[in-house]
Amino acid sequence: MMTDKSTSSSSPADKAARFRALHHEERALLLPNPWDVGSAKILEKLGFSALATTSGGFGWSQGKLDGAFSRDEKMAHCKALCDAVSIPISADLGPGFGEAPADVAETVRRAADAGLAGCSIEDAANPYLGGTYDFALAVDRVAAAARAVRDLDRDFVLTARCEHFSTGGRDFDDAMKRLNAYAEAGADVLYAPGLMELDQIRRLCAETDKPVNVLTGFRQFAVAPADLEAAGVKRISLGTDLARIAYGAMLNAAKEFKETGAIDKHDINARSKDIAGSFM
Repeated sequence: MMTDKSTSSSSPADKAARFRALHHEERALLLPNPWDVGSAKILEKLGFSALATTSGGFGWSQGKLDGAFSRDEKMAHCKALCDAVSIPISADLGPGFGEAPADVAETVRRAADAGLAGCSIEDAANPYLGGTYDFALAVDRVAAAARAVRDLDRDFVLTARCEHFSTGGRDFDDAMKRLNAYAEAGADVLYAPGLMELDQIRRLCAETDKPVNVLTGFRQFAVAPADLEAAGVKRISLGTDLARIAYGAMLNAAKEFKETGAIDKHDINARSKDIAGSFM
């Protein structure tokens, strides 16, 4: 699997061009999700070629729920990450900080100004509450985002997210209808979080000429990367999983410390100097 660090220029234009190229290499792009500058620097130091923000992880880092922050807060976070590393970053921008297509277009423009190489836009106002936007409105929102991308003076990779499965849907044909429409509207990458059937993933990849992102990890399903690649997947991400692991470990250790006054049961493999070395 590809994990080599990009050697391209660190300008936003070059980062974006490199990010697009990474979707068309032989091996699938492994796209981990940092939640703050420190985690982004660690992932860059490990040799990943690109990163993607996690909306949930960022919210937790601010003591808030997923999506419970303003567009200004999110853009400041994205700019901080882009300024901190030399590899491309795509941002999870949820539903685009507004229902209207014009709101989504403005969010894309703001994302480019922050230095991002791309972003994803969801078709549900709140995936946790169930339901997606009306089909026509959802397509118009992607089309508005794509027009905003075309008006930029540099490349920018637009990912359209279909939240059908993450909101409890099970109708693969309905999800395919939406994803195909988003592709026609100008999306560069297609993504359906919660799609976990390998046969369906294979069909999605076969029926579109757009790169497909699949969400994997311990909360989703443990399909070998080689099997996803064989199915045609071009990008593999983790969503909130890295942040969940980090915060979960801290929460469990803190509970133990409160109860016993120690954290003797935990094997702390990463020494302080090793962690510090990841930031340099």
